Amino acid sequence: MLGDGEGYERDGSASFVGRAGELAALDRALRGDGRHGPPPGGGGRLVTLTGPGGVGKSRLARHAADRMETAGPAGPFPDGVHWADLSPLPDERLLAATVADALDLADHTSRTLAEAVREWIGERRLLLVLDCCEHLVTAVRGLVRELLDAAPHLVVLVTSRQSLALGRERVLDIGPLPHAVDPGGAEEALALFTRRAAAAAPGQAPPWTEARLAAARAVCARLEGVPLALELAAAQLTDHTVEELAARLARRIGRLSTAAPLQPPRHRALRTAIGWSHEWCEPRERLLWLRLSVFGGSFDAAAARAVCSAAPLTEEQVPPLLEALAAKSVVRRCADGSYRMLDTIREYGAMWREEAGEGEALRTAHAAYFTDLVRAAERDWLGPAQRLGYRRVAAVYGDLCAALDHCLATAPVLALDLAARVGFYWACCGHLHAARGYLERALAAARPEEVAAPVRARALWALGVTLLLQGEQDQAHRIAVGCEALATGLGARPALDAAYLLGLSHLLAGRPLAARIVSDNALEAFPGSPFDSGPRLRCHLVRVFALTGTGLFGDAREEAERLRSGCAERGEHWTRAYADYQLALICLFESRPAESAVHARAMLEGKRELGDSFGTALGLDLLAAARAAGGDGAGAARAYGTGHAYWQAVGHPQRGTPELASVREEFERTARGALGDQAYEAAFREGLRHGHALRTRPRPYED
Repeated sequence: MLGDGEGYERDGSASFVGRAGELAALDRALRGDGRHGPPPGGGGRLVTLTGPGGVGKSRLARHAADRMETAGPAGPFPDGVHWADLSPLPDERLLAATVADALDLADHTSRTLAEAVREWIGERRLLLVLDCCEHLVTAVRGLVRELLDAAPHLVVLVTSRQSLALGRERVLDIGPLPHAVDPGGAEEALALFTRRAAAAAPGQAPPWTEARLAAARAVCARLEGVPLALELAAAQLTDHTVEELAARLARRIGRLSTAAPLQPPRHRALRTAIGWSHEWCEPRERLLWLRLSVFGGSFDAAAARAVCSAAPLTEEQVPPLLEALAAKSVVRRCADGSYRMLDTIREYGAMWREEAGEGEALRTAHAAYFTDLVRAAERDWLGPAQRLGYRRVAAVYGDLCAALDHCLATAPVLALDLAARVGFYWACCGHLHAARGYLERALAAARPEEVAAPVRARALWALGVTLLLQGEQDQAHRIAVGCEALATGLGARPALDAAYLLGLSHLLAGRPLAARIVSDNALEAFPGSPFDSGPRLRCHLVRVFALTGTGLFGDAREEAERLRSGCAERGEHWTRAYADYQLALICLFESRPAESAVHARAMLEGKRELGDSFGTALGLDLLAAARAAGGDGAGAARAYGTGHAYWQAVGHPQRGTPELASVREEFERTARGALGDQAYEAAFREGLRHGHALRTRPRPYED
């Protein structure tokens, strides 16, 4: 949970405090009338938690969502609970993409993502949580209206500082935690404050005497029980006493009256706490705070050093300053060791960033860092760091989009270069819509006379691959032909890239002989080992596919085994998985189903490592066919069902090279004939449920 609540549920930084009444009300609202799914007529299908920043809306939503998810298939949302954090989004352009990511929908079609999301939800019974919507209210309102109209069993939970103003909306206003100046009143705020104080200085804080508790109550009252404000205040107890905190707040806000407390507005209490934390930071800590606000998502120490270490901060100073900000709760440590700012604190830093005149320089440094990250992943593609490169590129998706937006506005040629480099990774990770959108925008924005021919060729190559995966074969083929012409005279890499794209286009159109001619010509023109470069290796892979497609199974098997062996030696996953794909297919054609299943499983493991839903779907179809060929009809039906979950995730019917279609049809009939329709459908549904579970929590395929 990454919004404005008391703390992160997922990183274990703090347990849930209080909120029993609000949690019960939210639980009732989400469950509707208690039946399986929301009540008819739309009641209870849109619930919005409103309240000021820092009051704990996100944390309350997370706690309620976790309870719903724990109920599993027997609960009100058998198709799962899906969380979309909207706080990093600067505008509505990535709204549908963020929701699609939350649903684990890696759409491979050319329709809009909003259409894909609507169709995918369909009749499913699920809870969709849209967190931190206040800066996108108009866009969220439109999307939620469309989703609720299209999906009769969908329930949406929204957190926002204002409601969506939809007629079917049920609004629950979340206030601060109860607090009291004198003992005996409700003291949930005090419980939170003392718990955070203990966490800030474990084993070091003095006992809570009556005097210290009185001072703590005064702090809670002056901060109006706003959870984030209390947490920021508690973090100061590593350097100050609670009595000092109370005295300082008294000077800022004024005296308390137990009879009729004159409390400031809630937003002022939070702003006071944030400003107070800012004042108590050292000057260099404040400078790092404002610079870190350029990150929209999580970041690690290396990213902070690279982006934020302009004068007067050195690279060596950034890590200890970052730890100091974490100790003050200005940044949060995530479970994976990275850091992140709550949106409210990031907004405060961004305000100071722009006032200090550092905004443009920081956005440029931010874009340069993420461009270098993609270049490093590309450089290491043909080796053991390939998997880490894919994961890093996937993890910083939002910041890469921000980098591309900045470059499009200030340096379109740099945007084109970055889009061309990241496009191939995004195609694998399922961000096809973003890849296509940025490539087309950058190609239109960059002046042709300013773009070097290799950069333009690379961009067209990435766009062609993206279009092929979206099923736009005619347009992709035209681009491939143009890419081949443009690559003439540019050297090995552009020529081999173009040959891969054109060969792949021929393969998907059922022209394996043409694909072989293209790949052979390119490889002969630029001789070398398959492992000299990524483009060369991919071109060899096209040749293997073409050999299989033309029925030369012996030659195809020999070359595929050579590629697989070389990839295994180097720790490369992408090509190795597709070599296993070809070996599984060849073994099927040669009536060796047991060997085919071994290769299909190896492909699945490789695609799981890279997070490739499309490749996983292909591998599951092959595994199902191998099982059917080996006489395991039930296992085949389950694998087909699991594969169907992945085909649904990529948003189009089963695809692949044409020879796979006939294999799929033949062995689906074989499995159904062995089991009978009823048993086949039961096993298929079991596999489908397993597939949805695998996509929610990726792990090795088992059944």
